[in-house]
Order: sequence, then structure tokens, then C-alpha cells
Amino acid sequence: MNQIQKLYKKIRFKDFMIILLGTTLISIDVKYVLDPSGLVTGGVSGLAIVIRHLTRGLFPGGIPLWLSNVALNVPIFLYAIYMLGFRSILRTGLSFIIMSIELALLPSYQLLNDNMILTTVYGGLLFGLGMGITLTARATTGGTDLLGQAMHAKLRSVSMGRLIQILDGSVVLVGAFVFPLEHTLYAIISVFLTGQITDFIVDAGKRAKICIIISDKGEDIAGSILSDLDRGVTGLKGKGMYTGRDKIVLICICSKHDLPDIKDIVREHDKRAFFIIGNISEAMGEGFVEHWK
Repeated sequence: MNQIQKLYKKIRFKDFMIILLGTTLISIDVKYVLDPSGLVTGGVSGLAIVIRHLTRGLFPGGIPLWLSNVALNVPIFLYAIYMLGFRSILRTGLSFIIMSIELALLPSYQLLNDNMILTTVYGGLLFGLGMGITLTARATTGGTDLLGQAMHAKLRSVSMGRLIQILDGSVVLVGAFVFPLEHTLYAIISVFLTGQITDFIVDAGKRAKICIIISDKGEDIAGSILSDLDRGVTGLKGKGMYTGRDKIVLICICSKHDLPDIKDIVREHDKRAFFIIGNISEAMGEGFVEHWK
């Protein structure tokens, strides 16, 4: 017990609030959007929706979502603990507990009445927003994400992303046998939107631009960028292979909002400068994401 308490103390209050917010958005989406419309978008939550609808003839309202969520996740967590260790799934365990409680306590309600287009769009957006927020705290809600992570420890030749896709695709396929084919086609669109929004949230604040500037007036350009924009610049020694002349190659990592000012600075000092702009998927360090995780 003391060991568990020590581990939970390592989860900062800020991370807990992020996990709570992200998980709550997912719970609301499952309870009020996806489940009432029979939209199975993969994962354990999607499988729980299928189970509830299949058992409505056996029990009033079918087996509750929270109960299926717990029953399906427990063996997944045990397998993940065996493969990955308890410490690695601590945050995911917290998210799983929050989601199970919320699915049990939230009252049943259909937020979007029989409008499959709105259900598809907003169901995917809300799930992606919740998942993206949860992932920023290095947690998931368990289910196929955790199972895929654990399986990847054994099946190293298959990427974790591919394993999760296979698992989620299998759940969507199961849903096709329970709900109309039209619902499955809508679910595929919703899954795509979820992935896009999740990636956008996770990558927010990490993307940047890289500027490579080759000029005979590199010192002047670098000085203006440092003083006017307060952006760092690195100068590398280069050589023009055609002219044989030594040059300074400037490299500057900046935000897209800095690009117009950098272009003006380069244009002001050397209109003949060679200027390359590229995309950076993630930038770590001062001025960007300053704390490594």
C-alpha cells in the first residue's frame, strides 16, 4: 500500500486535472453521443456499446457500459502489468478508474437525436479532444491502446500503431454485425476524425519552422534576428562548391508567426540570399517545449 501511495504522489495535481478533463470528455462522448446512436468506433468503449445492445433482451437496458468497461479492462491491465510493469500503467489506471465511475454515475441521455452526420462529426471530435488531452498527461483510458502497447512488447516486428489499428478495426467489424452497415460506415469516418484531432492536440505547441539562410551578410542577418526577434541563430561553416568561397550557413528554429519578420530581415540585408523554410514536427528547448518529458 505504501508503494502505491508513493507512486501516486508522483502524479502531479496538474496531471491529475488533465487526466480528469480528458477522461470526462470521453465518458460524455460515449454516454451521450456514441452509445445512444449505436456508433461503434473501436476500443473497449465500443465493445461495451455492442455488449449493452446485445443484452438488452436479457436485462433491462442491457449490461451497463461501466460494468463491461471494468470487466474487459481488468484482464488487459493484468496482462499489461505482467508485460510492462505496474509503474508504466499507473496514469492509465487512474484514467480507467475515473472513466468507469463516470460511466456508472452519468445519467442516460441522447444528446443528438437521430442525426447520424452530427453524431459522427461531434462524436469523433469530442473523443479525439478527450483522448488528446489525456495523452498529454501520458495516460490513456486503457482498452485497445494499453493492450496494443503490451502486445508490442512481445510482437516487436509489428508496430504498436498497427496493433492498435487491428484491435480497433476488429471492434468496428463486430459492430457491423450488431448495427446497420450504415452505422459502421459512419463509425469509420468518426475514427478518422478522432485520429486527426488527437494528433492535433498532442502536437500542439511542439511544431515549428526551420529557416536555413545562406548569405554573404550572415553576421548582419543573425544580429538582427537575435536583437529584433529574440530568436536563437546558429551559424555553421559552409562552402559554395561552385564559387569555392567560404560562407556562413544560418539555422534558425522559429514559430510560423516569426517567418514574415525573418523574411523582412533577410530581404533588408541581402536580397540575393538563399533562404530555405522547412517544417519541424517537434521542437524541444527554450522558446518551445522547455521541459523534457
